[in-house]
Amino acid sequence: MGKGNMGQQRRLLEGLGVTVAEETAYRALLRHGPATLSELAAETGSSAAAIRRMLPRLEDLGLISRVAGRPLRLVATPPTIAIDILVARRQEELTHSRAAAALLATEVADRGGPHPEEVLEVVTGRDAVARRYLQLERNATREMLVLVHPPYAVDISDDRENRRRAARQGAPITRGIYSPLAFEQPGMLAHTRRAIADGEQARLGQVPVKLAIADARTAILPLVSDEDRAVESALVVHPSALLDALVGLFETLWRAAVPLRLTPDGLEEDRRGPDEEVLALLAAGMKDDAIARQLGLSPRTVQRRVQVLCERLGARTRFHAGYLAAHNDLLVTKGQE
Repeated sequence: MGKGNMGQQRRLLEGLGVTVAEETAYRALLRHGPATLSELAAETGSSAAAIRRMLPRLEDLGLISRVAGRPLRLVATPPTIAIDILVARRQEELTHSRAAAALLATEVADRGGPHPEEVLEVVTGRDAVARRYLQLERNATREMLVLVHPPYAVDISDDRENRRRAARQGAPITRGIYSPLAFEQPGMLAHTRRAIADGEQARLGQVPVKLAIADARTAILPLVSDEDRAVESALVVHPSALLDALVGLFETLWRAAVPLRLTPDGLEEDRRGPDEEVLALLAAGMKDDAIARQLGLSPRTVQRRVQVLCERLGARTRFHAGYLAAHNDLLVTKGQE
């Protein structure tokens, strides 16, 4: 296989610290079998001198070994063995890195605590904000606290990311408070329904600012209050009195919020399922047109159901119906009953 085709191969070992050239040589040797330097060079489209310069690194990685005799011939380590070696090396590096982080943290503590620039981190650009949020979420091990309010930096319709989140082993508990405006975006209700089915504890309440807190150790929130620019930059807060205040803010809002019930299997045509979702969105303060868009119903159907619910609950207005539903604990999420 020539050099041009080799460059188009999908990289498989990048995450284990193997360069493009090293992986190309290893995979060529796997296909070819034991080979001399010139044979391997021809197979990769490289030069024998370049392969020779690469040999110490390939041997150090455990990807190849030398066959006894002359001329020099190389053989590839079986993939199952080679990958185990690479993974073990990377795990050892991570262990050393964690130990180094602990030692560096003690140096910070010895000087009387972190400096202000170590407490606050500014992230600029919508894509960078989305990546930083996902990194925060993926690194969380115990609990994610989220105040949900549009606009959103992360694409909620990203099925691949949603599947990854649902399949994650040892995922943290998520508690989310949704603003009445959270469900104005198409698809947000379905996204929230999936999250609740996957174990999220969701409530409806006042959300003064977008916020996410991972393991009570790192928080991310908009840098500016202008909603049109809320996802263009973000402030990341590390352990500090400010972070403690943000955690306290969330807990205060959580106690005041009302539980949200969304059926995980979609809308059912019985009376209970759709009515509960209508009640939940009423309690969120959404208008009939917005409820209709989220539930895939006509505005007239929503108006009719709201009228029936008001009569059943003895409510004077649609807002009173939402209040009574919350007050009488009719919006309890499955799994919180």
